Amino acid sequence: MKVYIASDHAGFEMKRELKSFLTENGFEVFDCGPKEYIHEDDYPDYVSKVAEKVSKELLSQGIVIGWSGQGEAMVVNRFPNIRAAVYYGGSKHVLTLSREHNDANILSLGAHFVTNQEAKEAVLLWLQTSFSNDERHIRRIKKIEKYS
Repeated sequence: MKVYIASDHAGFEMKRELKSFLTENGFEVFDCGPKEYIHEDDYPDYVSKVAEKVSKELLSQGIVIGWSGQGEAMVVNRFPNIRAAVYYGGSKHVLTLSREHNDANILSLGAHFVTNQEAKEAVLLWLQTSFSNDERHIRRIKKIEKYS
């Protein structure tokens, strides 16, 4: 599976850890930036690249990382075909629900709220969870798509 990943400075170290972890677990990982730590960078410049790719490659998934993950999700959710879920700790059930019920294709992580180990566990669980294909969830996703 193709996984596109990006961060800003707040998520840069977590992104490096996740890239290695995902590659070791058999995922094809594409880094959309930044390539080096830049303290004054702006997350929309990088996470938008993930959204562009995932929006067109419907079988791919994306991971975006920032301080809280909220702003990153706001950016990527502006793109067609994107349904981003935010995770910054707590119950992992929200991760599986975002895939099973909403067919989320980008996961936005809050690096200030989860450790690298928690992020690895969350990402792996999220990527390994499939959409349920229940009629009611398909119907709801089609309604969401009308707004993009």
